[in-house]
Amino acid sequence: MSLSPRIAAFLLAGLISALTVVFLTFVEGVTRSMLFVVAISSLIVSFFLILYAIEILVYREVNKLYKTIHKLRIKDFTISRTTIVKNSNPFKKLNDEIFVYVARKQKEIEELRRLEQFRREFLADVSHELKTPIFAAQGFVHTLIDGAIDDERVRDKFLAKAAKSLDGLDALVKDLVALSQLETGEVKMHFEPVDIYQITLEVFEQLENNALARQASLKIKSDQPGGILVKADPQRITQVLTNLIENAIKYGNNGGKVVVSFEEEKKQYIIQVRDNGPGIPPEHLNRIFERFYRVDKSRSKERGGTGLGLAIVKHILNAHKSKITVMSKPDKGTVFSFKLDKVD
Repeated sequence: MSLSPRIAAFLLAGLISALTVVFLTFVEGVTRSMLFVVAISSLIVSFFLILYAIEILVYREVNKLYKTIHKLRIKDFTISRTTIVKNSNPFKKLNDEIFVYVARKQKEIEELRRLEQFRREFLADVSHELKTPIFAAQGFVHTLIDGAIDDERVRDKFLAKAAKSLDGLDALVKDLVALSQLETGEVKMHFEPVDIYQITLEVFEQLENNALARQASLKIKSDQPGGILVKADPQRITQVLTNLIENAIKYGNNGGKVVVSFEEEKKQYIIQVRDNGPGIPPEHLNRIFERFYRVDKSRSKERGGTGLGLAIVKHILNAHKSKITVMSKPDKGTVFSFKLDKVD
């Protein structure tokens, strides 16, 4: 139970007065009238002295401290303001303030630790991904410098391999820059009416050789062929479709099928990229949009890629106020889905 300063002062003054009267009863010659006067006077004097000590020297200072903390961290509140305001006891209010503040700061510390861990992992991943093409190109160039350049067949072979490694390095750096710009908001989306059906056809043409190499078929499934207009940044949404379709070809089965479908809703279109490949194990589904995360590292390395494609897709769609989802079953295939607003 919280006590007001006056009640606390009165109780303490009453206790002091009672102790004083009890003590005086043992003194000879003290009359009842004297005890009464001493009791009243000690009660009154003690009451005002204690009230002054509590209210002026303690409560006011605590209230000042409370107001200072409140001003410093009003944005940090996570509990109801009415709960704190209703409590008139400044010690209780101060305790509530400190408890909320400490709880909030603890969450911030945990988030900073998580981000620090993420930063360390990211730097390790970047270092590893950069090291592979750099060391490969370095090895080929040094071999040529050491004398292999005089052999025309070896020279052409090693120069081609060094160029391939440097091309991979260039693609990785470009993807890192693009991802960084998307995360910081430096890349601004330019929304305009876009024919998503036509863009898909253009991506199919662009990836035709990839599909032929894997003997994969590319199909569009739609209730209204052509003229599917959505609000999007044409360059970025092309990047999204290119990445998803290329992955479906690359990681699907030989002779597989890739289907892009469009489903109309009231205000949006649902776009799905489906393959009938080996699928993604359930334990990997929550992490495939992380930077450099690979389900099968050896297989991914063999087939190229920077490991940043799905992370870029996620951020582009977030900038479109959309969200990408994935459904997959082993040996049944994978479906990536997202929504885009219709053109009014």
